[in-house]
Amino acid sequence: MNRRTFLKSSGALALAGTALGASATAPSAAAGPLRRVRPGDPGWPSAAEWDGLRQAVGGRLIEVPSPLAGCRRDATGKLCDAALKDLANPYYIQDQVGGTQSQGWIDAWTTAQSVYAVVPQSAADVAAAVDFAREKNLRLVIKGAGHSYLGQSTAPDSLLLWTRDLDAISLHDAFVPQGCEGRVAPTPAVSVGSGAKFVQLYDAVVTKAGRYVQGGGCTSVGVGGHVQTGGFGSFSKYGGLAAAGLLEAEVVTADGQVRVVNACQDPELFAALRGGGAGFGITTRLTLVTREVPEIFGFYGQRLTARTEAAYGRLLDRFFAFAEEALVTPHWGEQVTLSPDRGFKLAMVFQGLSETEVTALWAPFQSWLSENAESFETLEEPRIVTMPGRHWWDFDYRRKHLPKSIVIDERPDAAPGRFWWSGNGGEVSIYLAGYESIWLPERLLSVEQRADFVAALVEASRHYTVGLHFNKGLAGATPERREEARTLALHPSVADAFALAIIAGGQPLAFPGVRGHEPDPAAARADARRISAAMRALRRVAPEAGSYSSEMSYFEPNWQEAAWGPNYPRLLAAKRKYDPDGLFIGHHQVGSESWIDNGFVRVR
Repeated sequence: MNRRTFLKSSGALALAGTALGASATAPSAAAGPLRRVRPGDPGWPSAAEWDGLRQAVGGRLIEVPSPLAGCRRDATGKLCDAALKDLANPYYIQDQVGGTQSQGWIDAWTTAQSVYAVVPQSAADVAAAVDFAREKNLRLVIKGAGHSYLGQSTAPDSLLLWTRDLDAISLHDAFVPQGCEGRVAPTPAVSVGSGAKFVQLYDAVVTKAGRYVQGGGCTSVGVGGHVQTGGFGSFSKYGGLAAAGLLEAEVVTADGQVRVVNACQDPELFAALRGGGAGFGITTRLTLVTREVPEIFGFYGQRLTARTEAAYGRLLDRFFAFAEEALVTPHWGEQVTLSPDRGFKLAMVFQGLSETEVTALWAPFQSWLSENAESFETLEEPRIVTMPGRHWWDFDYRRKHLPKSIVIDERPDAAPGRFWWSGNGGEVSIYLAGYESIWLPERLLSVEQRADFVAALVEASRHYTVGLHFNKGLAGATPERREEARTLALHPSVADAFALAIIAGGQPLAFPGVRGHEPDPAAARADARRISAAMRALRRVAPEAGSYSSEMSYFEPNWQEAAWGPNYPRLLAAKRKYDPDGLFIGHHQVGSESWIDNGFVRVR
């Protein structure tokens, strides 16, 4: 049974959609505390009170050191050298309670250490920590993998909930959400702890069980936060969004209750968890739909530059005419990159097509390039890689057959099978200059609008590199996947976008406060200006389009509309109902407009 038939026959689609589509009422936010306490404040918990929390969570309360503590003591010592080398490894960062994937963002935030962290092994541990934070008026931070570009998983003087040990995975042949018996048809699914990384989930579901589950493109991304913000992966045009495949969640809300929510139980909260961000509660377990794994997964790559700007315009016009016909389909994902040197890079993935079919599909575009060869410098000829779909995330297969495609976590104490994609290395320990996104509507590819779109792309790429992520827009997906996307809390433009344009950059392996390795503020601000100028060019041709909440500007003034559009009032109502005192607050999360000073001071 396909996902659409399942939802329609069960009524789950109507229930989930109603929670965000009907008029919503909620009590006004309670007055609540105006200021969270910090160390040294009169209300800061005593040593005895902290010890009480430690006992309540089975001893799993720990202090939070900085991974760079040795460097700040001696930037030239061996301990610092070892730390800087390790901080190029995303899994090492995730194994550090105080580690974050990004080191900060110029004039925005810098990674900082909480005072204590709870490392829960159950929802009861999470509830105990939530109760303590609420009762003691503490700033509470939640971290899974620490991937937030907006700094949502770090705050000084806070209590950290580190979900890394909540990583159990179990598969179901016929799952029915709790309370939905007789209303929802059974479906194959997987339940996964919110602290698991996608490398673990893919290994269990795809490699070992031969099923497909929609998840993140980066193997080191954590499951919990990714699903709550929407959940794109490399093959979203096939599998949809992870949030759309969410059948049920176990979540701890601000009152310390452990709730099992789905389309039949707490539907308002369930709807908010499906794309509304991580500010509604702490998910401890999520149950996701699994589907048939495609027989073939593959990669298509090529790289060239145009010799003149006129040639660059012709190239882009021809490519997007081709893309409208051939690439905006359930088969294709990942990205096209345009750079200031008139560079054009294809790094696309596909499913369900043989190498012969892919070669034939691209033949018209490659013939056009050959006919116009004098206008371009070819840096890499077209390259096609195919493999059985079950092996796409298979560590042993990749290591044997495609070793250059991955980087392996080779630390002696590393968990087995950990790897990340070779192309993701520049994101690890980056100090961001800017990060902006916009969904590009499919209409821009039409004959009537393509010339303006190409002109905007040429202008944007003069300023900064532009990435067009075909997998992060649902245009071209099946009607079922697009219909599911429209029930989510995300900005509605996701369902009609052929791609998400991302313009972002920063300084890799740059560490504030570490002598000799600090970021260059002047260079970062110059890059920030170029990133903003590039995005302005694209917004002129898609002024109504939204942004992805996980990949938007820290300084976006209209972030509520940009991230969630008409869904925001209903999300805010759910926030006020389930978290009236703003215990779960992060930058650009629902309800954060009421807080300043990184979530410590409530202003309204």
